[in-house]
Amino acid sequence: MSKPARSPEIKPQDTVLLREDKDGIATLTLNRPAARNALNEELMDALIAALQTIGGDQSVRAVILAANGPVFCAGHDLKEMTARRKDADKGRAYFKMLFDKCAGLMQAVVHLPQPVIPSVQGVATAAGCQLVASCDLVAASENAGFATPGVQIGLFCSSPMVALSRKVASNHAFEMLSTGALIPAQRAYEIGLVNRVVPAGEAYHGALELAQKITSKSAYVLKIGKEAYYRQLDMGLADAYKYGAAVMAENMMARDAEEGIGAFIEKRDPKWEDR
Repeated sequence: MSKPARSPEIKPQDTVLLREDKDGIATLTLNRPAARNALNEELMDALIAALQTIGGDQSVRAVILAANGPVFCAGHDLKEMTARRKDADKGRAYFKMLFDKCAGLMQAVVHLPQPVIPSVQGVATAAGCQLVASCDLVAASENAGFATPGVQIGLFCSSPMVALSRKVASNHAFEMLSTGALIPAQRAYEIGLVNRVVPAGEAYHGALELAQKITSKSAYVLKIGKEAYYRQLDMGLADAYKYGAAVMAENMMARDAEEGIGAFIEKRDPKWEDR
């Protein structure tokens, strides 16, 4: 019996974001463990750039978002932010720029053609929880925790609110936002924030299993499906059905749809060409 897959070995490097590609899966690893992988400007810029590159890379069929160290992501870098209180405007322009950049990062995750799966091995709080909620599927170790604790320091998590309220039921989202309480992985699973809860130390394995299931499908069809999924969420029922029907009709014209249906009828494995 083979040993469970674990997060790729991380060698000490100065870069805040690491990338490793294998078997059609790109693993992006947050690499600021001493700062609890807080999303400073440099890390957000690196993530945005990496996602832009991956979006145009047809060899990548799924993305795993991992983190180096015991904490997945502690949100924004409060020390970096507080230093800008010395600006002439007390940081107003900087804070607006920073939160706009963060919003751009989260939307880049949603709009990426490939599914994104975070491997949450520890705590994910504030913008870290927002990052998790912005992803498509989530694997978390049983000792992971999730919170939007801004209210505890006088800063309501209004940006994380956007992603969280679109991922879990309204009452659960508002409870997290208004209390700031840390919820364990199992509770996060129960409210729909997490897809898989795995034993401690196996978060990457859980994410990898999900990613491998995805890589066995047509990347072209998944791209169509991911885009359609998020677009229809903001539509009324009638418009969503109209849009969904149009997408399916167009999808039927794809080579992989013809191949997949043919393979099903002929009882054989499909051979995808991603077109």
